[in-house]
Amino acid sequence: MKNIRNFCIIAHIDHGKSTLADRLLDFTGSVTEREKQEQLLDNMDLERERGITIKSHAIQMNYIHNGEPFILNLIDTPGHVDFSYEVSRSIAACEGALLVVDAAQSIQAQTISNLYLALENDLEIIPVLNKVDLPSANPEEVTDDIVDLLGCDAADVIPASAKTGIGIQEILDAIITRIPAPKGNPDEPLQALIFDSVYNPFRGVETYFRVINGEITKGQHIKFMATGKDYHADEVGTLNLKQSPKKVIKTGDVGYLITGIKEAKEVKVGDTITDAKSPTTNMISGFEDVKPMVFAGIYPVDTEDYEDLRSSMEKLQLNDASLVFQPESSAALGFGFRCGFLGMLHLEIIQERLEREFDMTVITTVPNVSYLAYTIKDKETAILVNNPSDLPDPAGMDRVEEPFIKASIITKADFVGPVMSLCIEKRGQITNQTYLTPERVELSFDMPLAEIVFDFYDRLKTVSKGYASFDYAPIGMRASHLVKVDVLLNGNTVDALSALLHKDNAYDIGKKMCEKLKELIPRQQFDIPIQAAIGAKIIARETVKALRKDVTAKCYGGDISRKRKLLEKQKKGKKRMRQVGNVEIPQEAFMAVLKLND
Repeated sequence: MKNIRNFCIIAHIDHGKSTLADRLLDFTGSVTEREKQEQLLDNMDLERERGITIKSHAIQMNYIHNGEPFILNLIDTPGHVDFSYEVSRSIAACEGALLVVDAAQSIQAQTISNLYLALENDLEIIPVLNKVDLPSANPEEVTDDIVDLLGCDAADVIPASAKTGIGIQEILDAIITRIPAPKGNPDEPLQALIFDSVYNPFRGVETYFRVINGEITKGQHIKFMATGKDYHADEVGTLNLKQSPKKVIKTGDVGYLITGIKEAKEVKVGDTITDAKSPTTNMISGFEDVKPMVFAGIYPVDTEDYEDLRSSMEKLQLNDASLVFQPESSAALGFGFRCGFLGMLHLEIIQERLEREFDMTVITTVPNVSYLAYTIKDKETAILVNNPSDLPDPAGMDRVEEPFIKASIITKADFVGPVMSLCIEKRGQITNQTYLTPERVELSFDMPLAEIVFDFYDRLKTVSKGYASFDYAPIGMRASHLVKVDVLLNGNTVDALSALLHKDNAYDIGKKMCEKLKELIPRQQFDIPIQAAIGAKIIARETVKALRKDVTAKCYGGDISRKRKLLEKQKKGKKRMRQVGNVEIPQEAFMAVLKLND
């Protein structure tokens, strides 16, 4: 056990985590020449296309240090703020972390938040200064920044380049000398932490775990403590590039387990595995339930696919524990699910994965956040509002509270003005402004979560020319003046397009929604009024004009009243058609409402 090291790689987006993982695997001979490729651990098509890590990936390496063999368990983690739950799970299975900082971009918002996550779990931090070979690198200055942040010595920071392989030997030596060996008692009953799982259509659920105490052997009778179910360990093994079965996984090591579980619901991330005959009494604590930030409805295009969508979502939830969903129905779209996501990128990725991995084409409604409503009758009991249609009648409502976040934005000093005006436009209040260096500023804002859900991140990148980095943490609920804006098509409310908005923005957004829908809704044989309304008051209107057949073509010459008669007859027909007419809303219309500022 003293020769095992468990560590993860944490950093901001694009600071070179996956490339560093590639170099470590090359250097320790864990991959053959034939298997080598860029971003080796990112095995999902989506990850490779976008160049981002979505899932954390675990892999084991063997390394000889001073003639002694060591086992290194590496977990490569995502950098995007939407996947921070993956990072927190990886950190729970490790004793140390490589904190990678880009020598050209210096410390960014996500670097700091991932660092705090690691420090909360008492991990040993090894700072790595990556990309020192770049012409734009600024190693001395960035090293000073790291020293200020961590309070370590400048000598502790390892200069490296994951692209060219500089400093890889030093990193491996530091992992062995500075990261402590796992603590645990091999003689106690089995106690193992589940930190991830994947669904294999042929073998059922594969569970990834880290043994804290005791050991797990092939064929052992085991029990999952949260669900209370018993299984037989059909196969255990270690996670090399391909899974390699072993007879036993000992204390402190990381491995996978196959028990033939077919039901996705039976495996919970953060659960404790123990022996069924002599179970451990204490479960492993420290795993909080994920708190979704953004909610959206996901509906199958064809209502008959509802059950297929449910099983696809369950399998996806195994692989991505931060997805939460519950059934709901909508008048416009039929049966579907109300899903909770950690952010807009997460929503986009889930939608894409449903399409690619499970062949499910889905309709997504306008994302929103959860609110709390209080009625005049009962001012103490909160009503949870996940969907704008759940909002109680405005006449009997006392107040509505919405979730606020503390946003931390790190940007170049030149862009402080545009960033501030963007945040103030989004109802943010500045709470702090700190100059990290003469060139870089950290701005702290208290902002409503609803304002950053849609396009905030994209617009922040635009106003700062791509330099600003952004991170946020929830700080509770605050009362706000919110109104429900409904969209009416041909006089009928479309519940999937309703939104809860701040009173000051309601008119502008209602008007923009109507204009956007006018472009996207195909013309019919009758006029279609598109209206935005607050309660019974219409605040904006656009009309999709009817297609007209030229009924006067056969009138040549003669009295004007003949033309008039034909036009009046057509008008009556259109009016009657409008009463029974049904307007189909294209899928683009639901998505376009999100991109109102484009």
